Parts: sequence; C-alpha cells; structure tokens
Amino acid sequence: MSVAHGGQVSSIEEHGAEGGHSINWWGMVFFICSEALIFANLIAAYLYLEVRGFQYGKAGLWLLPSGEHLNWPYAIIATLVLLASSGPAIYAGRAARRGDRTGVIRGLIGAIVLGAIFLGLQINEYITLYNEGFTLQYRTFGSAFFTLTGFHGFHVTIGLIFLTICLIRTIRGDFTATRHFALEAGEMYWHFVDGVWVVVFSVVYLLPLILIR
Repeated sequence: MSVAHGGQVSSIEEHGAEGGHSINWWGMVFFICSEALIFANLIAAYLYLEVRGFQYGKAGLWLLPSGEHLNWPYAIIATLVLLASSGPAIYAGRAARRGDRTGVIRGLIGAIVLGAIFLGLQINEYITLYNEGFTLQYRTFGSAFFTLTGFHGFHVTIGLIFLTICLIRTIRGDFTATRHFALEAGEMYWHFVDGVWVVVFSVVYLLPLILIR
C-alpha cells in the first residue's frame, strides 16, 4: 500500500493533477517570487538614491568620472543578446514536451552560448569602467551600480550552471516527454533572469538619460 501511495505522489509531482500544475512547479514559482522580491528591494533602493539625488540637485553624482553617462548603446547590445537567449530556451522546452532529445540539446546549447556572451559583455564592461576610475568606491553611484548589476550577473551565472547541468542530463538520456521537470524549471528560471534584466537596464541605463539633460 505504501508503495502504491508513493507512486501516486510521485506521479502528481511529475505530471501534476489533471488540469493543474505539479507541486514542483508551484515550488519553483514560489522560489522565483522570493528572488523577485530581493530584486524589487534592490531596484527600489537604487531608484530612491537616484531620484533623491536629482531632487537635491546632485545629478552629477550619477555620471561616470568622465562626466558621461554609462555606455547605454553597449548595454542595449548586451540586452538584446540576453533576450534572444529566451528563444532557444523556449525551443528546448517545447522539444522536451515532444520527447525530442536532439531539439532539447540544440535549444540548451543556444541559450547557454547567448547567456555566456551576455556575461562576457558584462565582465568586459566592468573591466572598462574600472580602468576609467568607476569602482565600487566611486560615490553612491559606484556601489549601487555594481551591487545591482552584479547581483543580476550572479543570477545569470547560476542560470548558466543550471542549464549546463540540464544539458548534461539530456545527453545522458535522463529526461523523457513526461519526465523533464528540471528542464521546465531551468526554462522558468532563465525567463525570470531575462525579464528582471529589462527592469534593471531601464533603471540603470535609460532613466538617467531622461532625468539628466
């Protein structure tokens, strides 16, 4: 009886009840929501410091040591690369539901490569900024910028590790058309990382262009 009951629970967790989502799916949603709250606090703090500086006539505090804005065209390129990575992730998820292992592998590789390019672009930006004297110690702007964007970069790194593990497991043949929750969770997390960056990019790179004229 206990074996049968365990099998029933396992089935519900993997496939979900009829017309609903599995326990694992809701657990992933809860995890993403908790991460979203952390980002919301960081973004709210950044906005408060930024807008408060403008209100008190300290707009110059949110410019680079050179007196220029952050390199927003460069950031737009990085943003487009990251957003493009959602396409292969979606492709991998759909392929998983079809039981198409080759499609999953291709999709995951595409998402990983584009995500790695984004991370490389961010690291290159950090190096360039540091060489120009824009560091963590540069006024409030430096600490706020590197804290917020660095926290997102950390999540991109975690996402890449997550997707890479899913890729290895896919190659190993661990997933089937009905048992692939890890892939689904990886896709959900990756879309979250992409979506959060749109907000971070808007607040950090675009808002100063509007407030500082």
